[in-house]
Amino acid sequence: MKIILARAIPFWLLTLSLPVLSESTLPPPIIDPALDRREIVVPRIDSEDFELTLYGGLLSVEDFGSHALVGARGAFHVTETLFVEASYGSSEASDAAFRDKGLTIFPSEVEPLTFYSLSFGLNFFPGEIFIGANRAMASSVYLVAGAGNTDFIGNRHFTSHLGLGIRILPRDWLSVRFDMRDHMFENDILGRSKLTHNFEMSLGFGLFF
Repeated sequence: MKIILARAIPFWLLTLSLPVLSESTLPPPIIDPALDRREIVVPRIDSEDFELTLYGGLLSVEDFGSHALVGARGAFHVTETLFVEASYGSSEASDAAFRDKGLTIFPSEVEPLTFYSLSFGLNFFPGEIFIGANRAMASSVYLVAGAGNTDFIGNRHFTSHLGLGIRILPRDWLSVRFDMRDHMFENDILGRSKLTHNFEMSLGFGLFF
């Protein structure tokens, strides 16, 4: 019994001689769990699907010259790829080239021409256009096709059209559009019925809402 106590006493003395470690003497944790929470602001994403565009340009009427064109378009963007668009345009046609040869085709030398149509559009090649080194604007190329009517010389002609355009967005609510379209309808003004191709080139500015 005395031998066991003699062997145990040095062990207890060694234990009592160890320093007591407090929380203040412990090494800091590798990862501090007490982190400041960052305040996250969710950005507002525009969800406007309607686009109203006013445009102007030139309309080349087959056999009857090129004249100024003005109009308006209203589009509903069903998805980022597909949109539906209604258009109205007004221009003129002239038979001056025929009058110079002694032929009179129209009641007046210059006659009004108006058209309205419904189109389906497909956006493709989405990307950005860079202006300088620090400014970029979203853009896309689109294809449109549709049908409607053209009122010309007292007659209403069924008209189909096919076109290509590019849309640039300087702001998320503003669009700049350049369009080229072919309006196709049949007429017999020159004595025989034929399919005419009437080319439009226009520049428009639109608002999303």
